[in-house]
Amino acid sequence: MKTLEKFDDIRPYRDEEVAPTIERLLKDPEFKRVMHFIVPTIDWKEFENTMRSFGNIYDFQHTIVKDMVFSLLDKSAGECDCSGFENIPEQAYTFISNHRDIVLDASILCVLLSNNNRDTVEIAIGDNLLIQPWINDIVRLNKSFIVKRGVSLRQMLAVSKHLSEYIHHTITRKKQSVWISQREGRAKNSDDRTQDSLLKMLSLGSDKDFIRSIEELNIVPLALSYEYDPCDYLKAKEFQQKRDNPVFKKSPQDDLNNMETGIFGFKGNIHFQFGRPINPYLRKIDPNTDKGEIVSAVAALIDREIYLNYHFYPVNYIAYDRLWGHNNTFRDKYSEANIREFESYMQKKLDLIDLPNKDIPYLSEKLMEMYAFPVKNYLSVL
Repeated sequence: MKTLEKFDDIRPYRDEEVAPTIERLLKDPEFKRVMHFIVPTIDWKEFENTMRSFGNIYDFQHTIVKDMVFSLLDKSAGECDCSGFENIPEQAYTFISNHRDIVLDASILCVLLSNNNRDTVEIAIGDNLLIQPWINDIVRLNKSFIVKRGVSLRQMLAVSKHLSEYIHHTITRKKQSVWISQREGRAKNSDDRTQDSLLKMLSLGSDKDFIRSIEELNIVPLALSYEYDPCDYLKAKEFQQKRDNPVFKKSPQDDLNNMETGIFGFKGNIHFQFGRPINPYLRKIDPNTDKGEIVSAVAALIDREIYLNYHFYPVNYIAYDRLWGHNNTFRDKYSEANIREFESYMQKKLDLIDLPNKDIPYLSEKLMEMYAFPVKNYLSVL
């Protein structure tokens, strides 16, 4: 019987686990249904043969995953590009980014890295999204490690330390880069802010002081910019549901709907930009400063790099001007045609919100905030 190793409960699958995992997937009717949904013309026998030909993670990622991401983007996005590679010479990094799409953020990052002859990253994913066995298998084949959510307060410290030790192990021993979002879940209004609790968790995996522990992770902030968010109307709907019923919580089916909408919905153009590594700035922080202030200062460093590296589209400037842009701050950034497109888009999204008591002014404001906050945050750090 195989001896359990320290990180077996959360780590990605290894090469020797590829074959049995693929057999489980091919026997799972729900996985088959999803594949037919993604690729309606799929030849299942041929697909089975292709899947069984993979003997390692690299081949699986660079064939199935890469092709699937390209196929999805061809149908649901315009241009997809990346800049800032000069900021990340070859070594292992912890990429901390704002979070827009539950599934695609990290998958697109891996494809962009691969296209630039870089290794793919290990991906942090919350176990709340692993609502079916095939999802757990597919993400762990795709180099994902598990972030345990919903544990008791008594368990939280041990679970956080275990996760942090795994991330430190991955960066320092495996020499493998990691991606993790700057907060638990997505910022539904796009007011992106790095959670202090994330940084405290990341520091637990080393016996060094906070700054040295964070420095060990080689953090690089990464700014993700999607022209459109397919889930924007679902987020606006949830804002009203929580306003009207403070105890409202999404169901697992809601999470699944969000995942599907994000994957298949129209995203427009996409731009990823690597910021500058934060280690040189960490060394300037006085280690005698209060611990809480140090944590907040590091979070602010990450946020600043993300804000400065956003890529903006007309929809962002129009939304900002409608909400906060006195005297049309960015009127030179968009045309009359852009305004008509914006108004048509907003109306279409409002029409999709199925609530019996739709508060149109409130929902409109929430939709616009999602596109305006990145501009507001950018201006805040200029």
